[in-house]
Amino acid sequence: MNIKLMNKIAKVGTDVFGSGYTVSDAVEAPDAIMVRSAKLHDMPLNPELLAIARCGAGVNNIPVDKCAEAGVVVFNTPGANANAVKELAICALLLASRDVIGGINWALTIEDKANIAKEVETGKGQFAGNELAGKTLGVIGLGAIGGLVANAAKALGMNVIGYDPFLSVMGALHLSRDVKLAESYEEIFKSSDIISLHVPATKDTKGFINEKAFASMKDGAKIINLARAELVDPDAMKAAIDSGKVAKYVVDFPSTELIGYKNVISIPHLGASTAESEDNCAVMAAQELVDFLENGNIVNSVNFPTVTVPKSGGTRICITHKNVPTMLAQITAVLGEEHINIENMGNGSKGEYAYTIVDTGSNIPATVTDKFNAIDGVIRTRVIG
Repeated sequence: MNIKLMNKIAKVGTDVFGSGYTVSDAVEAPDAIMVRSAKLHDMPLNPELLAIARCGAGVNNIPVDKCAEAGVVVFNTPGANANAVKELAICALLLASRDVIGGINWALTIEDKANIAKEVETGKGQFAGNELAGKTLGVIGLGAIGGLVANAAKALGMNVIGYDPFLSVMGALHLSRDVKLAESYEEIFKSSDIISLHVPATKDTKGFINEKAFASMKDGAKIINLARAELVDPDAMKAAIDSGKVAKYVVDFPSTELIGYKNVISIPHLGASTAESEDNCAVMAAQELVDFLENGNIVNSVNFPTVTVPKSGGTRICITHKNVPTMLAQITAVLGEEHINIENMGNGSKGEYAYTIVDTGSNIPATVTDKFNAIDGVIRTRVIG
């Protein structure tokens, strides 16, 4: 198997691949790709390509829909970098509340003063801020990262409310019982002194922090955005800062429109930039690829469903297909026609797409694979011996 590296990937991750793999940035016809931030939208998908693993949570640098149409499974690593981002979020909360950066920059201007202590006591008042304890933090998105941020803020003595229309049962179980769940974005906007964003950039969330959202917020609100720059309308943010509606904006994605703008703190995308996070993401991505390439199992895919079946020996058939009626009946009909017994089977769907695993003790000739591929809606059939 050939694994192409589109970015520098931590060695602890690439070491997951065994001797049967070629892992390099020079691979020309990869079976799978590992990527961090490289943009793949203009990259052609070679016929051999089976999967792409993103070492991180966001996949906006990957043509997810195009991959699904080609039967290329796209994986991400939710939670692997969550602690790193949570820690930066705590830093961002403090930077938004106290002018630490301004104070440090000012202190550098008095380094040659004869009486620095006196200068400090005289000048420090201009950098005074507020404490976090007792303030209300609104967390939008309560997934792996947002949940940790909410819990950490409670530990800092903040009142925390959160909103996530897609909150999973597992996510809810990991939340502190003291985190109040809001019923809408508007409730977060109206109630929060500080708002922290932890949602992916999609067609529904792009620019959703806009003029209308700002109008619902408290005067002097502070915004933390360690998720994606596209969530915030930059022109609306400028207007909100100019009017005093927003007192501080801390963002982990510097942009042409906002870098250097007053009351904007631009961090150079450091959310997951820790040695521990990069290791965790690389290992998790590699493990997902190995399990898929060797066993056909899918876990943490953004364009195909989670389907895992314990391997029972013999031959495994893996079929990516459209989520349409009678598909399973057609698959099993082919096996019946060929007198192939089904020993184990798993199926799942996600939106327009679905995935089926069939274990059988029989050898699967190419003619059977051709019959599967001839079924309307089947995208790709793969046989694992």
